[in-house]
Amino acid sequence: MKQIAICFFSAAAGMVFGSWLLTPTSSLPAASGQQAADDTGLQIPPVNIPTPACNRPQSPAYQTAEPRAYDADGLTPDEAAAAFVYESNNRSVANIATRIGGERFLFRENPTEDAGSGFVIDKAGHILTNFHVVEGAQRILVTLFDGETYEAETVGGDAVNDIAVIRVDAPAELLVPVTIADSSVLKVGMKVFAIGNPFGLERTMTTGIISSLNRTLPVTRARSIKSVIQIDAAINPGNSGGPLLDAHGRLIGMNTAIASRTGQNSGIGFAIPSNLISRVIPELIEHGRVIRPDIGISQVLKTEAGLRILRMDPDGPAARAGLKGPQLRRRKSGFVVFEVEDRSVADLIVGVNGKKTLKVDEFLSEVESHHPGDTITVNVIRDGKPFSVKVTLGR
Repeated sequence: MKQIAICFFSAAAGMVFGSWLLTPTSSLPAASGQQAADDTGLQIPPVNIPTPACNRPQSPAYQTAEPRAYDADGLTPDEAAAAFVYESNNRSVANIATRIGGERFLFRENPTEDAGSGFVIDKAGHILTNFHVVEGAQRILVTLFDGETYEAETVGGDAVNDIAVIRVDAPAELLVPVTIADSSVLKVGMKVFAIGNPFGLERTMTTGIISSLNRTLPVTRARSIKSVIQIDAAINPGNSGGPLLDAHGRLIGMNTAIASRTGQNSGIGFAIPSNLISRVIPELIEHGRVIRPDIGISQVLKTEAGLRILRMDPDGPAARAGLKGPQLRRRKSGFVVFEVEDRSVADLIVGVNGKKTLKVDEFLSEVESHHPGDTITVNVIRDGKPFSVKVTLGR
């Protein structure tokens, strides 16, 4: 009986407590803007119950726009930059076709044809390309961006730097020169763009980065191009002579060669820097060639100790300055007298102006960094001792 009473009391208490919980909100204290009084007459401050952030409607001030990954044309920033470079230079690029040799009488041998690239450098119709693209060509045809083909003439060439200038007689409005930049400020990792005509596919653009700077590119056994730009942009046959551009669409080099056993792109390409191009162009246009200083030494023998002089112009700058070459000595064997060249007495070149030049290319580069009429100091070993000779360069 006692347990039944306890259960009845608990049930009654639960009903009273439940009724209190279900009391209408109008009987609760004001939620905001007003104060409510309890049974004792005390004022109860208003209570603001915050709305959960997930349920709060956002005002325009809180709404954030999604970041725009594309421009108005639907291009990413990288795509827009590449499109700008192409559109800025497409009209400057020329397709060059050459013909070497002619038809032989009776046998009618077909001439050899080749193709390369070039680009406009002024409104006078001058176009820059590689020397090897037009070397020995009897006929040069240039196709501009409008599809018109013009016969071109060779203005000048420099085999040492693999640079040539040709000219077409085309309307000025079709000649859009490139903008030349300073190649001395280039950095490894910079993005580059190459435009050319690989495999005859006109105005093809490839992209990559500068892989290295100041490379040396051999052109002959004794000659090489200095400060060459190494890139990983795809360079293939037909790209030779085309422009290498930076992300601003400016010329920083001229594509000239690839390092490949197959003759096709291997991810290693080379370009002649724009600063070298800028130095050579005026001389090619004015003189048809690069006027280099002459020291009057025509042959040397490379040794571990330096460059032994073998041949000199008897009336050249080196001979007049007192540099010594081999001497002819007469020897007698029985009744026969013959001459023997004694190279041991010839000067051994070890430097120019105090800078070590133990290779032919180093020696030529130092000499050709000066102008005709300049005086240089040639450092030699003579009779086992260091010796210096001042030489005034000719032309």
